[in-house]
Amino acid sequence: MSPALKSLLSPARRPCGGLTVRVEGETCVLRCSGALWLPAFSALVAGDLHLEKGSAFAARGQMLPPYDSAATLAKLAAEVAELQPQTVVLLGDSFHDSKALARLAPGDIAAIEALAAGRDWVWLEGNHDRVALGGALERLPGRVVETMSLGRLHLIHEPQSGPQAGEVAGHLHPCAKVAAYGRGVRASCFVTDGRRLILPAFGAFTGGLNVRDPAIADLFAERPMAAALGRDRVHAIAWGRLL
Repeated sequence: MSPALKSLLSPARRPCGGLTVRVEGETCVLRCSGALWLPAFSALVAGDLHLEKGSAFAARGQMLPPYDSAATLAKLAAEVAELQPQTVVLLGDSFHDSKALARLAPGDIAAIEALAAGRDWVWLEGNHDRVALGGALERLPGRVVETMSLGRLHLIHEPQSGPQAGEVAGHLHPCAKVAAYGRGVRASCFVTDGRRLILPAFGAFTGGLNVRDPAIADLFAERPMAAALGRDRVHAIAWGRLL
């Protein structure tokens, strides 16, 4: 990591194993779960849950275990229980397709209702779930928005082209690949240059795109830092170490 980037990000290890960085001067805690914690706003942000992806694949004949929604919501519940946020922002593509909400089990709907109780629950529209969210509030708590601002941070589902100071986005499912143990190791990751931040996918059945792919790399004028998710800590990885 270059001295300039390190100075801008001011990375620091948290007791939870997460990593604190600064994006446009705002304190951002990159959690091991792949969620983002914004302590100044008591806000928890998670991107790309893709609920009911397993059932969508099953409908097309590709049989995946039908437990992804419950697993994803359990992981989210653990974050809510630990952090007790006043606000939860789901950064788009919370549902895998337009019919996902109809396939969501009653128990999963009840879990969302319990998590949302007593807090501001915000659904950002994504490219996968815009139609689903159109009727979601008839069955689910919260409010639906296109974008949202918290201090100097601008939350949006899909990263926009060109310099976007303070942009916090998902959509691209970034992954980092490094050499370890004599082989290539791949992990979901955050990626940031201190000016914008892209979150990893939070969902249980979500894939990933290498951060060196132009779709991600070209969003940054200077080489960013990848923050890879480990079992109990987030690992800061300089661009030059990535495969």
